[in-house]
Amino acid sequence: MTGMLPIVLALLLAFAGVVVLGPIYIGLLQRLGFGKAIRAEGPATHFGKAGTPTMGGMLLVIVVMFLAMAMRIEDATTLTPMLALVGVGVLGAIDDYINVRTGIGIRGRWKLVWQVAVAILAAFYIWRHFELSGINVPFVGQVELVPVLLIGFIAFVIVGTSNAVNLTDGLDGLAGGVLIFSFVAYLLIGSVLDQPQLAVFCALVIGALMGFLWFNVHPAQLFMGDSGSLGLGATLAVVATITGQLPLLALIGLVFVAVTMSVILQVASFKLRGRRIFRIAPLHHHLELVGWAEEKITTRFWIVAALAALLGFSLFLAGVGEI
Repeated sequence: MTGMLPIVLALLLAFAGVVVLGPIYIGLLQRLGFGKAIRAEGPATHFGKAGTPTMGGMLLVIVVMFLAMAMRIEDATTLTPMLALVGVGVLGAIDDYINVRTGIGIRGRWKLVWQVAVAILAAFYIWRHFELSGINVPFVGQVELVPVLLIGFIAFVIVGTSNAVNLTDGLDGLAGGVLIFSFVAYLLIGSVLDQPQLAVFCALVIGALMGFLWFNVHPAQLFMGDSGSLGLGATLAVVATITGQLPLLALIGLVFVAVTMSVILQVASFKLRGRRIFRIAPLHHHLELVGWAEEKITTRFWIVAALAALLGFSLFLAGVGEI
């Protein structure tokens, strides 16, 4: 198991960094006029959130990257997650900026092109450096895949997870809290697999997310924005790939899967039957419209995320014969 001191230190430093810099960063965003524009078709209760500073994800990226370099954890297992965090985070920051200035972000197709490019680069590097030949499926073992299919599958999951986290980022504290539990699961997996640098990197992300929640819990003073949700989603998928436990991400990230499926089912049902399944998608907004309070939705999703992360880590231990 990885020594706990570097992990705890990384978590505390990242938390403190975000909490200390948060008020300064929020003030800067307010002076620059970086306020969130609320979709007209969303729940009416969200209209009061208009103008809340967004692009909070860039603060997380800056703190995590600075501390990662200061703690010298740039080894092979952390280089790719950092590439994903910065590469996709910058895309999200540009989208946040354009959205604030024009009310319309980057067109979806162009965002997808950038995400796919970063995902393929990350997948290729992981495949080549770690000499991957397949994926580990719980209770099945190694499933061999030809390089093109393997790289394509990894890239697909990176892009999918990035967008899934982005869809989940719709309520105060929701995406940030769920991400914490997912990264905790992979921190533990990395520790068991003796990947100390990766575990410390996960601790940095967890600490930064905890600091972000200090300002993001209801009523939010700061929103994550695409700069955080897109980048952190891609980073989570990269971390899962490096640990060799990519299929477990479907369980560990169960909330993200459920939110994404609610959107897919809604669109498919409307196109095929002309009828909607939910009052509105994603799922958390549907729950708002049927009467659940925002804080209740967030808390219950956190509970599901914690249970999913625990179950995912337990399945990992069962697969490797660890206790």
